[in-house]
Amino acid sequence: MAVTLAPAALARVQRYLVDTPDALGLRFGVTRTGCSGWQHMADLARDQREGDTVFEQDGVRIFVDAVSLPLVDGTEIDLVKQRLGEQFVFRNPNASAECGCGESFTTEADAA
Repeated sequence: MAVTLAPAALARVQRYLVDTPDALGLRFGVTRTGCSGWQHMADLARDQREGDTVFEQDGVRIFVDAVSLPLVDGTEIDLVKQRLGEQFVFRNPNASAECGCGESFTTEADAA
């Protein structure tokens, strides 16, 4: 499997990278937080770290750390416009439930 970018997210990340020439790509993963346990995080990657898996799509590299990879493998990142803004959304096949506000998620492994 892999982590992929939907067309709108790909275009937005490409613009971020043009505006930030020292960035290597997108860093994507999870952190422990929220009421459900895990929260997606995305930022520009400034370095490649030991243990990173790197996916590449249309010239954009996506860096995922070893702890996050089993929790985000297969995720599609999209960008949706809402009213006056836009935000990334994560279609993660590993998420079995989300908290009420949608900020965090849990997996089947967490429930076991």
